[in-house]
Amino acid sequence: MKSTMRVADLLPVGTLGLRSRRLRTTLSGLGVAIGIASLVAVLGVTRSSESQLLAQIDRLGTNLLTVADGQTLDGAETELPATAGPMIGHLPNVLRVAPTAQLVSAGVYRSDRVPAGQGGGLAVRACDSTLLTTLDGSLLAGRFLDSGRYPVTVLGHDAARTLGIGHFDAGTRVWLGGHWFTVAGILNPLPLAPEIDRSALVSFAAASGLLGYDGHPSRIYVRADQDHVTDVAALLAAAANPAAPTAVGVSRPSDALTARVAVTRTSGALFLGLGGIALLVGAIGIANVMVISVLERRSEIGLRRALGAARSHVAAQFLTESLVLSFLGGTAGVLLGAAVTAGMAYARGWAVLIPGFALWGGIGVALVAGALAGLYPALRAARLSPTDALRAA
Repeated sequence: MKSTMRVADLLPVGTLGLRSRRLRTTLSGLGVAIGIASLVAVLGVTRSSESQLLAQIDRLGTNLLTVADGQTLDGAETELPATAGPMIGHLPNVLRVAPTAQLVSAGVYRSDRVPAGQGGGLAVRACDSTLLTTLDGSLLAGRFLDSGRYPVTVLGHDAARTLGIGHFDAGTRVWLGGHWFTVAGILNPLPLAPEIDRSALVSFAAASGLLGYDGHPSRIYVRADQDHVTDVAALLAAAANPAAPTAVGVSRPSDALTARVAVTRTSGALFLGLGGIALLVGAIGIANVMVISVLERRSEIGLRRALGAARSHVAAQFLTESLVLSFLGGTAGVLLGAAVTAGMAYARGWAVLIPGFALWGGIGVALVAGALAGLYPALRAARLSPTDALRAA
């Protein structure tokens, strides 16, 4: 009579070893769980942070360009002409232009008692009301500059924090360029213009009358039509300084944020590799457990073979045991990885995004690892003859 095994009996028989050796099962499954959790968490955290960063880029816009002082071919510094701003404004597809000038001879301090040179790395920049609209900025408090010659300043977000000014009133002043300037407002952070965050802004008129400004801008912010950013960027240098266009620096601030996306992906690939190593260690742990299980259960194998169990039945039993162990570890790893992703996203204020392939793929990878790890022990168990197995027992 030919021996048969029903599919319904395969799971109870195949999990007998797991149920009888629970501590060993838990430790072996934990190795797979850690590997799968690493893979899922890396993919989830990378996708969540990347989504937040891309959303930030879309919100800020990729059509902001900057024109700055550059260097001649012999390395000498060159400044932009005073007419650079108006010339750029006449270019086609330019929406807004905001010239600024860093006043390197002026510093900003909380009081006139602070020694010169201890300003915390803050800068003083001259600008006008077009800066806020061009950068799509907003005020945390107060109001922005007007065109008057009055000693009034607006502080960048980081500059206000460095100076210890969180709240201000009509009497709040800072010592700027050897003069007392009244604080009129504080800006919200500007991710595309971090140099503004660490600056004290004054009007061009006040800069000319009190701080010796000579009329030459040092950095010009340009908003271009979204569909013609590349075309505008190609014309900016020649428009800003027709006499020496090669000495003009043109850049797109959003490129720095885009580079962060690439860095995030690269880091994610590194951690995926580490997760793969952890999964490999877990698979080796399963293989070790299955080999030991075969050695410990020789009497059971011999008895089953003596009672008529076919080699394929024995192999299926041990392979099922390996697959169940890897499935449990993979499921636990997916849940753990999803929990880590959710925790990181909640702490950083990101949307929780876990790729679907990370969830199903995580379990699939665990099953493949379990199948490969259990294949040799299953074949070894199937090759045992009944007499040898019973004699060894």
